[in-house]
Amino acid sequence: MTRKLILAMAAVSAAYVFAAPPTVVVKKAGAERIVVSVETAGSDAAAKAFKDSLTRNLSLSGYFQVGANGQIRVTGTPGAGVKAVGAGKQVSSSAAFADAKAARMAARQFSDAIVQAYTGKKGFACDRIAFVNRKGSDNAELYTAYPDGYDIRQLTSDGHAVVGPRWAPGKDEIFYTGFLQKTPLVYRIDMSGRRRLLQQFKCLATGAALSPDGANCALILSFQGNPELYILNFATKRVKRLTNTPSASEASPCWSPDGRHIAYVSDTTRHPQVYLMDVATKQSRRITNAGRENTNPDWGPDGRLAWATKRGGLNYVAVMDPMKGDSSARLVSDGGSWEHPSWAADGRHLIASRDKALFIIDTDPEGDKPARLFYNQGNWMNPAWAR
Repeated sequence: MTRKLILAMAAVSAAYVFAAPPTVVVKKAGAERIVVSVETAGSDAAAKAFKDSLTRNLSLSGYFQVGANGQIRVTGTPGAGVKAVGAGKQVSSSAAFADAKAARMAARQFSDAIVQAYTGKKGFACDRIAFVNRKGSDNAELYTAYPDGYDIRQLTSDGHAVVGPRWAPGKDEIFYTGFLQKTPLVYRIDMSGRRRLLQQFKCLATGAALSPDGANCALILSFQGNPELYILNFATKRVKRLTNTPSASEASPCWSPDGRHIAYVSDTTRHPQVYLMDVATKQSRRITNAGRENTNPDWGPDGRLAWATKRGGLNYVAVMDPMKGDSSARLVSDGGSWEHPSWAADGRHLIASRDKALFIIDTDPEGDKPARLFYNQGNWMNPAWAR
């Protein structure tokens, strides 16, 4: 792997021995769920695809358990009309479809409607996940799929490395770092496969993350020396430098929901830690102390920050209130090789990578165990959830 690729992926190592302080580790036994019986009719491929996708998405939501004699019954014929009835409510769908792919999309929409009606929460079944399949030291391609693990789609076929995909807020567009010109640069690609270079920067450009209003892009540039944190304004095409660390490198910026702060990684202390930048004042402070390495931050819609933390030789996924720092931190996974957590739109679930596979993590203290996205062979990594 090239040095630039290592920088782009923020894979910084350290040579210090760390003793982890006491931390609350979540032991997930699973809370009580509303039982839903999915009793839809039809034996053709489309009807089966609808039932399988609906079952999978309801189970992933964290609120329902699919089983017999449920408080809620889903009946009807997919493609002609289905309804969920129980607990004093009814949700209906009359979506028609001609094939299994369209049936799965109808099932996702119906699942989100059931979640909204019975819990008042936003579902995530229709929100795609972008990720990377690493095929060699300098060869990785960009893919998307839905949270139920179906309809995997390959977006790039370049034979060059792809890292760090991030969705544009509210759009079917992904920003990512690519190596088409050998030097890492930021590209944007839509679901039709149309790709554009963000801007022709000198030297390294990586880690692009759009502000919530879509007006600015945080990214890491090295044209003035070592990798530093900048903001690119789309209207003026000008960049503003936020950090000045001559002996360190920055990586992995992400915005707060209100657009006032950016969390990012810096190895100023010779091992990576998460810092918080006030965009208006350019004042920065370190917010992680526990853990030998703290990387891959992602700021969720409810204001919590998720990141990967290395403790005792293992990587965990942790969440916290970034304004309170480590005092509010909580581990939401067991120990392993966890990397790149990314929040779902519901503010409860994360997608993260571990052992060449992708998993959905329920951050509720009594939530479900991590659920593997799919079992296709590959080295799946760098997930990002659209929201």
